[in-house]
Amino acid sequence: MGSCSNAVSMAFMACLVMSSLVFVAYGGDFYQDFDLTWGDRRGKIFNGGKLLSLSLDRVSGSGFQSKKEYLFGRIDMQLKLVAGNSAGTVTAYYLSSQGPTHDEIDFEFLGNLSGDPYILHTNVFTQGKGDREQQFYLWFDPTRNFHTYSIIWKPQHIIFLVDNIPIRVFKNAESIGVPFPKSQPMRIYSSLWNADDWATRGGLVKTDWTKAPFTAYYRNFNANACVWSGTGSSCGRTNSVSDGAWETNGLDAPGRRRLRWVQKYFMIYNYCTDLKRFPQGVPPECKRRF
Repeated sequence: MGSCSNAVSMAFMACLVMSSLVFVAYGGDFYQDFDLTWGDRRGKIFNGGKLLSLSLDRVSGSGFQSKKEYLFGRIDMQLKLVAGNSAGTVTAYYLSSQGPTHDEIDFEFLGNLSGDPYILHTNVFTQGKGDREQQFYLWFDPTRNFHTYSIIWKPQHIIFLVDNIPIRVFKNAESIGVPFPKSQPMRIYSSLWNADDWATRGGLVKTDWTKAPFTAYYRNFNANACVWSGTGSSCGRTNSVSDGAWETNGLDAPGRRRLRWVQKYFMIYNYCTDLKRFPQGVPPECKRRF
């Protein structure tokens, strides 16, 4: 984190943050778009369906899921994470199908002691197998204001974005035998739960229940995505979803520069460089450039 304090990096960061402001505010209706699925009223929808909160206490966490399933598109959600001492807590926001061979695209926010940064954990599951973790620090305090976390999911690639800044690209590498999530529709899920056996410093720091309840907030959900309507759905066919330059071309030159900036200064773990974990060689998709 200290290396990003030089003038060039800070100026670039300011430019990126300003550019992300064109990512306009929009809002779905949580009553119409989501179901509170567990937590015994620890999840709440208010402000006329424009705001949702999840809470965690010693008894239970809470969660919600989308009413609709999607196959390809762009999903955006603004989150404000648990403030203060959030050690031991995990706020998960992800797309997932169901079953033992499910696909999944994950954002997980790992809490920490007051003053220490959150860790943003990302993963991609295909046919029930994950183990494709990349982790990042954020360049802002995610508990002070709402920030937008986005997933672009197309047949060619998956792109993770924070405030419209790409942080990770997972490309379709089926041509070299790597499965890619492209046939199972997914719902949007989120949950706030206790994971103090592993979430903070490998489980060394436990949840401080005197700080409970822990609460995360959600607003401005948007899905520019193909709604799955069964086996006859047109999802995945040409023009089923339109999302401008993101549709098939991946990142443009400014997007690639932003991605390199994030991965240089804020990435703290990449499975593709973990040679101890893969002594026989990294997975084949790691050998391909974004």
